Amino acid sequence: MACPNPLHYLLVFNGKRANLYYLTFVAILCSFFYLIGIWSNTSSPVISSAAPCSLQPLITTPIPIKLDFEAHHKGADPPPTAARVHHFPPCNTQFSEYTPCEDATRSLRFNRSMLIYRERHCPEPQELLKCRVPAPYGYTAPFRWPASRESVWYANVPHKWLTVEKKNQNWVRFERDRFRFPGGGTMFPNGADAYIDDIDRLINLSDGSIRTAIDTGCGVASWGAYLLSRNIVTMSFAPRDTHEAQVQFALERGVPALIGVLASIRLPYPSRAFDMAHCSRCLIPWGQNDGLYLIEVDRILRPGGYWILSGPPINWERHWKGWNRTRQDLNTEQTGIERVAKSLCWKKIKQRDDLAIWQKPTNHVHCKINRKVFKYPQFCQAQDGDKAWYTKLDKCLTPLPEVSDIKIVAGGTLAKWPKRLTSIPPRISGGTLKGITAKTFTENTELWRKRVAYYKTLDYQFAERGRYRNLLDMNSYLGGFAAAIVDYPVWVMNIVPVEAEINTLGVIYERGLIGTYQNWCEAMSTYPRTYDFIHADSVFSLYKERCDMEDILLEMDRILRPEGSVIFRDDVDYLIKIKVIIDAMQWDSRIVDHEKGPHEREKILVAVKQYWTASAPDQNQEGNSAS
Repeated sequence: MACPNPLHYLLVFNGKRANLYYLTFVAILCSFFYLIGIWSNTSSPVISSAAPCSLQPLITTPIPIKLDFEAHHKGADPPPTAARVHHFPPCNTQFSEYTPCEDATRSLRFNRSMLIYRERHCPEPQELLKCRVPAPYGYTAPFRWPASRESVWYANVPHKWLTVEKKNQNWVRFERDRFRFPGGGTMFPNGADAYIDDIDRLINLSDGSIRTAIDTGCGVASWGAYLLSRNIVTMSFAPRDTHEAQVQFALERGVPALIGVLASIRLPYPSRAFDMAHCSRCLIPWGQNDGLYLIEVDRILRPGGYWILSGPPINWERHWKGWNRTRQDLNTEQTGIERVAKSLCWKKIKQRDDLAIWQKPTNHVHCKINRKVFKYPQFCQAQDGDKAWYTKLDKCLTPLPEVSDIKIVAGGTLAKWPKRLTSIPPRISGGTLKGITAKTFTENTELWRKRVAYYKTLDYQFAERGRYRNLLDMNSYLGGFAAAIVDYPVWVMNIVPVEAEINTLGVIYERGLIGTYQNWCEAMSTYPRTYDFIHADSVFSLYKERCDMEDILLEMDRILRPEGSVIFRDDVDYLIKIKVIIDAMQWDSRIVDHEKGPHEREKILVAVKQYWTASAPDQNQEGNSAS
């Protein structure tokens, strides 16, 4: 039998002793940290070790602990930024017909020669009104078209002066609570329709070749009012002068019109804009100042366009006594006009009775050759014929685009109305507008057709046929908005802002629509309460950092009729700011989604101006009276 090895027992003994030392060391270490924990948490509750053990979960009552969220830094907090509070009280009643840039008092500061004092002279920033222009007491929504052509409420334009001054010329009559417009004029006492028939016998007004016209010194715009039934839209203008409210009457009748005067600066229209220009005893000295004013008419007439003149000096042999002028004086005036017209290469088409008509050439091939005969006026050099915002009149002839053959119409032939509306405009097909192609034009036309259909779901007044008559598009681009509603009984003043990247107003006229240039940091040359509806597409993003948003909105309030509507399209950030301001102007408004859905940043703001008027005249108070 084998003997046990003593070394084996020694190794076992030593291993057990090592384990004992290890366990003893761990127990001492745990006890040490336990005692330290008790010492550092003496405020915490201690569970007695004598408590009986239990398999049930330990239930304790939660002890609320107060958390301190206060900042303990020593620096002072920055002062809070005060929110701007918008407040727009009603203006004094004396401003009910205020036209900021044609103010009679301000105009006295300027030169009276060449009627410069009657041009646009806008207030300085510190002179701007920060109040809402009131409608006159008793203001009533205008008659609907076509009834408005014959009738205007007296309360809306409370001026009887023209009924006395022009009582023998059949302009306007006062009957009880309204004005009646028989359609007469100084040179057409038998009515505008009969007068237009006389013109139609001399040139064709019915085949669609004449669509846009301009009436210089328009009176109450009866000529333009009655041309509308022949699908000819007329831009009527006259100064704010002793003929009180003549443009205002035109606008109340639902006829396109602006305050304006031929003086020292260009009319605010592009070159080659109008198919026909008209002057009926407009008292413009056409033959004076080296023919400066006829040169301007030549600029805005399209190739082959017509200039119609009636009144002095036409047919002076018959009327010289009634005009209280001498034969020699009138003969000299007509000779001067004939001379200037020839120097412009115009051809006199007809002179019959009290009418004379000239036609502008379709191109300048012959005109450039005969500069050897007519030394004056010479053709303008390196000049933009479409630039017409505070642009000084030039005594030079605006050249027509070059042609390769004498039979070609300079700038391109226009389609006849109504095809003209949707045909590619020559300025686009000819490539003269950078970045705008025929495809751009077609797509834009279709885009606005869809947008207008969407607008009708947002504004029931806009959708109601006949509810609106006078419309303003503040940023028209290619005129797509106006084209989409051309079948409605409305007219649209299309605005191309002078700050726009591309000058597209010429395209708008080539489509057979009308419009003007405008800087929206200034007031528009029109009376308060001109428009039933205003469309503002991307206007405020265009004018960011150029002028104060509230000044533009106050101008919109001035030219918008009570209960008129506005549709804004813009980035949502601008619309939120706009809504704050117009809420302070007491407009009703709401922001809705883009027609493509809620994920578009561009939104739509629909607003309606509330009805309110000035206080009754017998009330000794200022401000407004809600009605």
